[in-house]
Amino acid sequence: MTATADETKTKTTSTMQLPAWLTTAGVNELLSLIHRPAQAGPMIEPIAPYTEQALPSIPTSTAEDVADAVATSRKAQKAWAMIPAAHKSKTMLRFHDLLVDRQNEVIDLIQLEMGKSRVNAWQEILQVGNIARHYARKGTSYLETNKVRGVMPGLTKVREVRVAKGVVGIISPWNYPLYLGVGDVIPALIAGNTVVSKADSATALTLLWTKKLFIEAGLPADAWIIVTGAGSVVGNALIDNVDFICFTGSTATGRKVAARAGERLIGASLELGGKNPLIVRADADIEAAAVGAVTGAYANTGQMCIHIERLLVNAAVYDEFKAAFVKAVEDLDVKQSFDYDCEVGTLASADQLATVVRHVDDAVAKGAKVLTGGKRLPEVGPYAYAPTVLEGVTPEMEVYLDETFGPVVSLYRVNSDQDALELANAGNYGLSASVWSKDHTMARVLARKLRSGSVNINDSAAAAAGSIEAGMGGMGDSGLGRRHGAEGIRKYTESQTIATQSLKMPLGVPEGMEIAKFVKVGNLQMKLLKRLGLR
Repeated sequence: MTATADETKTKTTSTMQLPAWLTTAGVNELLSLIHRPAQAGPMIEPIAPYTEQALPSIPTSTAEDVADAVATSRKAQKAWAMIPAAHKSKTMLRFHDLLVDRQNEVIDLIQLEMGKSRVNAWQEILQVGNIARHYARKGTSYLETNKVRGVMPGLTKVREVRVAKGVVGIISPWNYPLYLGVGDVIPALIAGNTVVSKADSATALTLLWTKKLFIEAGLPADAWIIVTGAGSVVGNALIDNVDFICFTGSTATGRKVAARAGERLIGASLELGGKNPLIVRADADIEAAAVGAVTGAYANTGQMCIHIERLLVNAAVYDEFKAAFVKAVEDLDVKQSFDYDCEVGTLASADQLATVVRHVDDAVAKGAKVLTGGKRLPEVGPYAYAPTVLEGVTPEMEVYLDETFGPVVSLYRVNSDQDALELANAGNYGLSASVWSKDHTMARVLARKLRSGSVNINDSAAAAAGSIEAGMGGMGDSGLGRRHGAEGIRKYTESQTIATQSLKMPLGVPEGMEIAKFVKVGNLQMKLLKRLGLR
């Protein structure tokens, strides 16, 4: 059995230094971007995952501050909505270029606050850059006016137009502080809304740095306002004041967000948890599948909503795949470094470490076998945990269907595609899935039967998530709504119908005509329209 977090917890004596470019004055400049007009709440004391040492304290907002922030944002929205779409797009493209040019600054912050490897931090740059460029180029086309047939063809003109919601609230998590913190802000702004974001308490500096960059790109300061603090205070106050809420986080919290939004009858977009499966068919390229599974399982130290937690391998290739996969996992370089010299970083917090340890310990105690890993790595860092592969996982174990959100994967032997499908669809989650097969036609058939918002064929997760023109989101307990693509921007708007009729009389029974005759004419009209093939 692996040791518990309390039994093996160690402290590092290394000194945590802020990046050279981030001076005390620079920190204070970032903190000044928090919206705090009233008396601030208690300070947040974030911890650096690499060393467990304190990072700069973060002031928090009160519920009154949040209400004031939304009121300020609502005033700014009237002016922002009037700015031409071309100007909004140019602002996003300037932000894109600044982000690419100064990426090392925010990569430093992401690693400092969250502990991921540098290459995983860089992937956030790639994703946000793609989102900014995509919506700058295509956002207005997604929101174009739609001409539809009126009640009296030729005499009634009808247009469906898109109207901004107003003030959008965004609650983003710590695991992808740039991508999930900013990727939803961009389409909301392009659609003509203003935004109030609640920064996660562990990664506030990353979001504040990004707002500073947006201001440099030309975004009015009040078009995007950031508040900080506990979800029970700041998050609730945000939902109670905005016109739409976008939340990324756990399913348990997502239910509370949806219920609170429902009380106000405002829309909500929720990307929640997952227990994502990867299916290896009998005809798969085993070496490619093993490498792909490693990437999908251990990228971001397993701390991403779409990462792979279950490997469902056909019995005909199970032993071959297991050998290749375990070897690839054991070859991973687990390290704490501010350079591109490691593949897997640390977990983000003591809480994340405790969950991982609990899941593995529970599984082993109930009969699961650790094929590799299954232990803390205190010699690497206080929250480091070895990439772990479990075999013999059964339904009574926590790790079976509960989301671990760490570097832990369970291997299952299946006898057929149908067995794989039933196991993949077990539980209530439905966020992301993967199918590996040389027969793309059969893989697509299998994909259509999976209850999953995204299915990747011969890729673990990145192909779908990186395709910004396609929607991304979950089914079942994995959430509501989509980010990316057309729905990723249209969700921040209301559809308004504008109908104009050319007749100089109101629609209805003409003056002097008997109602019975009017009904008869209406029936003839319906038959004529059907004969003409009109909808």
